[in-house]
Amino acid sequence: MAVEILSVGAYTPPNRVSNDQLAEIYNIDTSDEWIRSHTGIGSRYIASEEETCTDIAHQASLRALEKAGVTVDELDCIIFTTSTPDYKIFPASASILQDKLGAKNAGAFDLAQGCTGFIYGLEVGRSMILGGMKKVLVVGAEKLSTYLNWNDRSTCVLFGDGAGAVVLSHTNEDKSDIFDKYLRSEGSGAEALKVHKGGSKNPLVIGEPVDEDSFIFMDGRQVYNFAVRSVTEVIRILMEKHNISIDDLKYIVPHQANQRIIQAAAKRLGMSMDKFYLNIEEFANTSAATIPIALNEMDEKGLLEKGDLILTVGFGAGLAYGGNLLRW
Repeated sequence: MAVEILSVGAYTPPNRVSNDQLAEIYNIDTSDEWIRSHTGIGSRYIASEEETCTDIAHQASLRALEKAGVTVDELDCIIFTTSTPDYKIFPASASILQDKLGAKNAGAFDLAQGCTGFIYGLEVGRSMILGGMKKVLVVGAEKLSTYLNWNDRSTCVLFGDGAGAVVLSHTNEDKSDIFDKYLRSEGSGAEALKVHKGGSKNPLVIGEPVDEDSFIFMDGRQVYNFAVRSVTEVIRILMEKHNISIDDLKYIVPHQANQRIIQAAAKRLGMSMDKFYLNIEEFANTSAATIPIALNEMDEKGLLEKGDLILTVGFGAGLAYGGNLLRW
């Protein structure tokens, strides 16, 4: 038995916000030139107050299922990778998504591993298929705008909302479409990227005001250094393990966090940036959704053909990182 990627689908909210609009709407002391030069971001999509993370995931899931020709009744499990669930602790957003889809035969659970979540989710989904399940939906979705401090220009300009999903299936082919992974974590750096308040370590207290500790904090320099090093490590190890040359890879699809990170990693590896697929200019950082959104865009543009070898690489909160080798 092997694992097949039947389809990929994506969704972003209709509200597209350019850098100039962002600065004006939220009264941020920044500019299009500053954001582009420091990150490569030109715009992002922001969900309305009424639109939840599971609403965003629902739309991406429906598109993936339609493209796969799979009904919701055929799903055995839903893996929902997100850092911005509908509810802080429980219920799991995967259960809410399962209900919205009407997938009455499916189990469902959340997987929280930040920007590396989809990387981990693919491997968990692959393992479930090899364990006997027939159809598994893996979703990466975020409503990061909920956790942004609009007074902190070092973080609020980086993120957007969106979702991407893939449908995995068992197949009788000899080779799996997901045929290797590399998963790692450096918990010693966990404090570098976090939301300080709201967990059992620093719980919310009745009567205390909402302050900057309730929103995303990032030590930009530490995260940057970690990201460049981890991207380089993942790509090098997976390529060496399988004796893959750069010419064998159709694309490397990295987590879309900062264009400078990918440029620095490419330079260390001696690779051309042409080998990396980037869409951060349009979508910004959608955390667990960046890689499936990119895969969907590549698929819809006709950039991928059956049999193409793709390497995904993710990095982020945890600090976690990893990659998947995919055969399209």
